[in-house]
Amino acid sequence: MEERLYRTLEFTKVIHQLMDNASSSLGREKIEQLAPTSDLNEARSRQQLTFEGYTVLRLKGSVPFGGIRDIRRSLSRAKLGASLNTGELLDVAGTVYGGWRLRRYIEALLEQQDLPMLNELIQQIERLQKVEEEINDCIDEHGVVMDSASPALGQVRSQIRATEGRIKDRLENIIRSTSYQKMLQENIVSIRGDRYVIPVKQEYRHVFGGMIHDQSASGATLFIEPEAVVQANNQLRELRFKEEREVEKILQALTGIVAEHAEVLGHNVAVLAELDFTFAKASYAHRIKAVQPKLNDKGYIKLKKGRHPLIPRQEVVPIDVEIGRNCTSLVITGPNTGGKTVTLKTIGLHALMAASGLHIPAEEDSEMAVFAGVFADIGDEQSIEQNLSTFSGHMTNIIRILREMDSNSLVLLDELGAGTDPTEGAALAMAILDHMYRLGARVVATTHYSELKEFAYNRPQVLNASVEFDVETLRPTYRLLVGVPGRSNAFAIAHRLGLPEDIIEDAKQHVSMEDTTVENMIASLEEDRLAAEQDRLKAEALRKEMESLRDQLEQERAAFAKEKNGLLQKAEEEAARSVAKARKEADEIISELRKMAQEEQVGIKEHRLIEAKKKLEESVPSFEREKERKKAVRDKDTFKVGDEVKVLSIGQKGEIIADLGNQEYQVQLGIMKMNIKAADLNLLKASKKKEVAPYTRVKLSRETIRPELDLRGFTIEDAVTAIDKYLDDAVMSNLHQVSLIHGKGTGALRVGVHNFLKKHRSVQSYRLGGQGEGGLGATIVELK
Repeated sequence: MEERLYRTLEFTKVIHQLMDNASSSLGREKIEQLAPTSDLNEARSRQQLTFEGYTVLRLKGSVPFGGIRDIRRSLSRAKLGASLNTGELLDVAGTVYGGWRLRRYIEALLEQQDLPMLNELIQQIERLQKVEEEINDCIDEHGVVMDSASPALGQVRSQIRATEGRIKDRLENIIRSTSYQKMLQENIVSIRGDRYVIPVKQEYRHVFGGMIHDQSASGATLFIEPEAVVQANNQLRELRFKEEREVEKILQALTGIVAEHAEVLGHNVAVLAELDFTFAKASYAHRIKAVQPKLNDKGYIKLKKGRHPLIPRQEVVPIDVEIGRNCTSLVITGPNTGGKTVTLKTIGLHALMAASGLHIPAEEDSEMAVFAGVFADIGDEQSIEQNLSTFSGHMTNIIRILREMDSNSLVLLDELGAGTDPTEGAALAMAILDHMYRLGARVVATTHYSELKEFAYNRPQVLNASVEFDVETLRPTYRLLVGVPGRSNAFAIAHRLGLPEDIIEDAKQHVSMEDTTVENMIASLEEDRLAAEQDRLKAEALRKEMESLRDQLEQERAAFAKEKNGLLQKAEEEAARSVAKARKEADEIISELRKMAQEEQVGIKEHRLIEAKKKLEESVPSFEREKERKKAVRDKDTFKVGDEVKVLSIGQKGEIIADLGNQEYQVQLGIMKMNIKAADLNLLKASKKKEVAPYTRVKLSRETIRPELDLRGFTIEDAVTAIDKYLDDAVMSNLHQVSLIHGKGTGALRVGVHNFLKKHRSVQSYRLGGQGEGGLGATIVELK
């Protein structure tokens, strides 16, 4: 690909626009060297890097490149031993700091965004804090070496200030003296050639002695260094020489530090150049509203609403083009100034931009092929340069293209065969297109020849296209119509302009029957296209309306869900209050049962227990449920003893303690036990506990509770659960004393049991077993 191609397709103008987005000369230099690649993987890497830069700009808006300079020349001089000046050293320090700041800026984004290629780049930037600090400790922001740069420099400058003070004092004594005032032109102290002087009138030059350093333009004033300060000025000059030597030593030392790290600094600069170049491409993509295209090496081009980047967005007419899948060549016909050349340049420019890593101004899902070569014959630039006719210039260029192109080439031909006899030009154009067609290259050609319309129809992978022309306004619309050849509008235009009808009819008689048939066919195709376009617009409007309705429905659904959640929350709060009330009533009933048991000193009769239980069940609030309950997580008939369940009718959690058969289970709800049908249960957590003592499955009305509970081998958690149930059953069975056998062991289980007994509602007191009661291995519990 050569420079002339870039000018022809206006790629050089895109490069100039891209330069405006660079932040430093480093980036601009990279942009000047930008050229398309023919390697697919390289093109994809370039595109990905641009996309990551675009992502950073989308998230943050800008990137800090302040302080970064092109210090490569300074680094070269430093390596050769030359001393850098203060400005060059400050540029080095600024570049070190700017590079590190840029690295930290991008690293902060990596926590929320995956940017692998940018991350790989910034990780190559080294901190070099020593270089930055050494320079900034010696040179201030104005480029002046500071007194603190070295002890010797500080001492010399202190002497300079003291000497200057003495000189000024002596000269001010002179100008304030009444005897000298009439001899002075002005009462000021000046400097000439680094020496302090006073302005003396010409006629008094000999009064002060010393040296004359300057005079006014009129000669009336002489700037004299009086004899009294000559010696002090000489000392001052010597001190300044010392200062200069000391400053030079400091600069040489700093230059040595820079030279020591020159290789790393040079690599940092190369990375910063690549980053500036990347963000320039990203900024340009944002500016022209470009997207990352899909890339392939199959010669496939699909542009969706592709725009020429150099035409203002409010003026450009987007084009839709697809080449390389169903057709390899496109023949575009239409009037002059109708947009054919712009279409060619748009396709070619998008190919160059995509292969260069630049996003293309089109819509998402656009795709571009990476070609081995892009060739263009557009305009008559060659004929002007070579002093050839238009036809000769075109042919010279086309011959060169035929010699260099291959099957992986994109060829753009403007007004193919123009500039010579129409018959021969059309024949040559068809022959050239046929050769390129057989070679398999991707070709887009514009022409005025009607013969090429028929050529496109007779080739399976050649497609006609045209640029639209509005006969009513006599203006082109610049729209590309793929699949429809250009129609000759000469008679329609002449009629609109007022040419007499009889002349137009006479002219039509000179047109062959074949041409008339073709024109009528094209007219019919155009009418069908316009009708299809109207249908498409209606369908698009309907789609937008449906999307609007869908969005509205989603909003209403979200509002309904919000309201529903509010109502559910309110219902849950009401249910919680009702359940709390039910629990309070349940506690009162249990208290009454215990009181009855203590008063009668006997077991509770079956009928009284049933009555109390019925009263307890009646105290539980009943909530109206939805008709369709949520399905249990497993089949109803698979509930097991130890499963944690929820009783749907009262909304409380409990544990299954017995399987009663016929889809009925006994459920422990706190201190209550209830017989519940499986349909009213929802599994919350499957049992993972060991089987506990047999008493957990005993019915109070049928069997007697044993006076002791063996807890040996239990964990503290399982023991507490077993004790809680056991003590409730013991109270219901009117037992006043029970024994808990926990064994001696490490004593951990005994401590856990005692801690639980301290807080239990049914325990009056407890003690360790005595002789014959199990000793330290058992605890005797007195019940209320």
